[in-house]
Amino acid sequence: MRIVALVLPAALLAAASPIDLPRERARVLRAADRYLAERPITVTASRSPRSAGGLHDFFSEGDYWWPDPDNPGGPYIQRDGMSNPANFADHRRALMRLSVQVPALVAAWQLTRKAPYAARAADHLRAWFITPDTRMTPNLQFAQAIHGRVTGRGTGIIDTIHLVEVARAVERLEGAPGWTAEDDRGVRRWFAEYLDWITTHSYGISERDAKNNHATCWVMQVAAFARLTNNAGLLADARRRFTAIIVPNQMAADGSFPEELRRTKPYGYSLFNLEAMATVCQILSTRADSLWTFELPDGRGMRRAMAFMAPFIRDKHAWPHPPDVMYDRDWPMRQESLLFAGIALGRPDYVQLWEGLPADSSVEEVVRNYFVRQPLLWIDATQENAGVPHP
Repeated sequence: MRIVALVLPAALLAAASPIDLPRERARVLRAADRYLAERPITVTASRSPRSAGGLHDFFSEGDYWWPDPDNPGGPYIQRDGMSNPANFADHRRALMRLSVQVPALVAAWQLTRKAPYAARAADHLRAWFITPDTRMTPNLQFAQAIHGRVTGRGTGIIDTIHLVEVARAVERLEGAPGWTAEDDRGVRRWFAEYLDWITTHSYGISERDAKNNHATCWVMQVAAFARLTNNAGLLADARRRFTAIIVPNQMAADGSFPEELRRTKPYGYSLFNLEAMATVCQILSTRADSLWTFELPDGRGMRRAMAFMAPFIRDKHAWPHPPDVMYDRDWPMRQESLLFAGIALGRPDYVQLWEGLPADSSVEEVVRNYFVRQPLLWIDATQENAGVPHP
């Protein structure tokens, strides 16, 4: 069964929603109006001579890998937490652009029912996933390559976290003028092929079995793409992995994430992993079975993870760990975990904190690690009063 967004009169939506709807509407339309003039840019617009793939293959390079001063022409060496600005990033930037523009355009369509917003979103989706001349190959065989070492790695799969909100936008676009049933099938077919690749290829298996945020992001992507493609088996597997593997293996007794705290960007990585976990819960929770209230026998679960991190979002100066080596001053953002948890767990203080944080950033690293930006695509007013996430 396909999922169709519920459309409510603006007055009813405003009365039911914890979101400041007039302010959010102005934010969404301001961005969407700008994006109406911008045409699609896909992976075929640029190519790196260091890529082992073809014109349609996504290519990126490992962020923290640099030329070796002692061997300038040899294999790159790692500098954890320090991004190399000379690495090829055109495809990643194009994907981030897609992930910013399409959800904003679809949110604008959802708010106004004005056809140009839906039409421009459809242009992007067709270009990326359907049109033979511009579409992206549905795999990440050549992502996060390391010069002189590997042509691609499983860690590259984290680059497609930016398709999670795009997938949600596709669900909300159904029935829009200019978005045909054939378009819809074509995009869902691409996501089904990509989902098969990340769940069967050795790169996907290595990400699935990672010990940190990479595994969380794998589960998040599987959940999002399985929902879009109606893959009940993988939805069930994502839920099982979250409760049996992600929470037990990544969360400490106090709700922190030890694997993230030992990195050179402990604050940013902790926020990032929390956002991915929250998005998993938002995708997979139902009225009958909410992952937001799931707890291990010792009490570990999302309630505790939020309780650990929320005070440091409210007051970053209280953070007891070393500051991030880069971009420390650019966090926190309007972390959607606060909104989702505030609704699901009955914590209006989380929602209030969320409202007071910046919703958008011009810092590329922030855009890259802040991947849920349009709450109106994720929340239904009829469910908000009941404190239940979108099913």
